[in-house]
Amino acid sequence: MRYGICIDTLYTELDFYDRIAAAAADGFDAVEFWDWRTRDLDRIRKCAQEAGILVSGFNGDADFSPIDPKHRELWLNEVARSIDAAKHVGAPSVTIHSNALGEGGVVVDHYDALSDAVKLASLFDALKEAALLAEEADVQLNLEGLNVHVDHVGNFLKDTRTAAELCALVGSDRLRILYDVYHMQIDEGNLIPTIERYAKYIGHVHIADVPGRHEPGTGEINYVNVLRALKATGYKGVVGCELFPATDTKTAVGAILAMRDAVEG
Repeated sequence: MRYGICIDTLYTELDFYDRIAAAAADGFDAVEFWDWRTRDLDRIRKCAQEAGILVSGFNGDADFSPIDPKHRELWLNEVARSIDAAKHVGAPSVTIHSNALGEGGVVVDHYDALSDAVKLASLFDALKEAALLAEEADVQLNLEGLNVHVDHVGNFLKDTRTAAELCALVGSDRLRILYDVYHMQIDEGNLIPTIERYAKYIGHVHIADVPGRHEPGTGEINYVNVLRALKATGYKGVVGCELFPATDTKTAVGAILAMRDAVEG
């Protein structure tokens, strides 16, 4: 497995672009971030090439929600733009969601006026079309469920089974799950059996401890056991550390690397 860092949450004491080299210097294999539209993609590509590190991906939804039939074409257009951005920086994947997220990850619209049937059907139709775009570009889309109890109240996609079944129904090898251990521990628990059951659909992983969304060892998740189980499934993708340091980046990075060394043995 490869290990990456979200540079929107770690190394924040540095200029954004300097975080790429810092992550590489600390021994990470990849970096990721949230909104490519606010960044200089040419500079990111240059920094990553100079540091010898992968840009694993970023969010691709912008301000649109695929569960809203009225948003479908707007959302697909934004996914297409995000796929082009990924190709530009050499990123293999783009992250997608069921709902548009605003400042601080707040769900912009809960769509209470739409039934779950409409939301699910609209999401499926949008994913079918997005998968065709991803196949043509040879870029992977990672569909992420989010917790609805702490960080993203009102988000439609909140469990692994639904995400995996959508991937199965769409039937594209360019559509996978982003399994966020932090979110799924809050929403559904049962981490290791869930990982084992749906491993073939997992295309990217995020980690942070619960509660607090800090580095491993600050909360309740035994990340060495969880990631060993993930590794045993044959997963060879990126484990992205999308977490906020409990104290500072240096301490958080030390905890992450200690976890990695324990997992990799």
